[in-house]
Amino acid sequence: MGHITSKNAYKSLEERINWFTQGAPASETFYKILQVLFTEKEAKVMAMLPVRPFTVKRAARIWNTSEAKAEKVLDHLCEKALLVDSSYEGVRRFVIPPPMAGFIEFALMRTRGDIDQKYLAELYYQYMNVEEDFVKDLFYATETKLGRVYVQEPVLTNEHMNHILDYERATHIIEEAKYIGLGLCYCRHKAYHAGHPCEIDAPWDVCLTFGNVARSLAEHGQHARLISKEEAKDVLERSYAANLVQIGENVREAPAFICNCCGCCCEALQAARRFAPAQPVATTNYIPKVTSETCVGCGKCQKVCPIGAITMKEDPVTGKKCAVVQEDLCLGCGVCARNCGTKALHLEKRPKRVITPVNSTHRFVLQAIEKGTLQNLVFDNQYFANHRAMAQIFGAILQLPPVKQALASEQFKSVYLDRLLSLHKKK
Repeated sequence: MGHITSKNAYKSLEERINWFTQGAPASETFYKILQVLFTEKEAKVMAMLPVRPFTVKRAARIWNTSEAKAEKVLDHLCEKALLVDSSYEGVRRFVIPPPMAGFIEFALMRTRGDIDQKYLAELYYQYMNVEEDFVKDLFYATETKLGRVYVQEPVLTNEHMNHILDYERATHIIEEAKYIGLGLCYCRHKAYHAGHPCEIDAPWDVCLTFGNVARSLAEHGQHARLISKEEAKDVLERSYAANLVQIGENVREAPAFICNCCGCCCEALQAARRFAPAQPVATTNYIPKVTSETCVGCGKCQKVCPIGAITMKEDPVTGKKCAVVQEDLCLGCGVCARNCGTKALHLEKRPKRVITPVNSTHRFVLQAIEKGTLQNLVFDNQYFANHRAMAQIFGAILQLPPVKQALASEQFKSVYLDRLLSLHKKK
């Protein structure tokens, strides 16, 4: 009976996690991952929590306990990075982080002795690199991507720098952040323990988090440490020097993270190779162009490209080798151009601008519409979410193009939403 109860606790947690637009496909491996990260009791209480932000008072009501006891449990879950907290108008709020970028990564963003990180890394490798269902769902289930690539700013000429928008600059994100956290690269940490160490020996201490996520991870359990803007820019410089690609949350305002990724360890960059030409993340608004007259065919750009989007082709007449960019695969990161000794590679604007969601709420709504799970953002444990959350979601829906507004209305089956859309069209 105890085994059945335990199984039910983790099954309930798995179902709660899959209320997120970004979920985690069920498998025996994922069940084992949950067993490492959560005790049975933690799984049981977590499975009862809303997927939208909630207060101590609401948790206490759900768990039928006092607010003091509820806050003690919530603090403990924050210490394990299974919850993230914030403060709004003096009221403390909590949220369950999604699997990624979230509690899966947080568990390996520092070395810790309370869990077997080697065993966990091996489970992660099995779940993501062998079974693949999670990676396919994470990167390809929706048109709107979880992550986007940042162009390496030092590569852009003055002419193109005039056209780069603030939200396309990693340095601007750093300058605007209230809190900046630095942790270990989960991908390289995982790969090391799983027996597949980084092929280019890239630095580990380059994972950047921002805002309340950074503060919460630093204050609870030291999963990250708060750093200055100058230190964060140094992280970027070290990452540029190691030919790493900057991938952040796919939003224009207040992204929660920027990872500095290598092609051998990062799940997104591995997916770009494995499932080409399908893109796992949103590209930059730039594309490298080759000047054949100055290309000496050295092959360095091909070697440093993290996803294998550059090949060397030989002219059948002259025998001269020249770099060729596969534009449908290219992320537009600029690593190749930065490494070209003859400046035969330069970045140009893509003919069609890549559209980036405004903020996390906008991204969640877009992905929920595309995946058919919009109702999960609004209904939670059969209750309406708070008015602020509802306002954010409806506001994001009203900014969508008419086709996606119609899809939202169909999924919602809401007279209120239909009325809002009708009034919006009349303006």
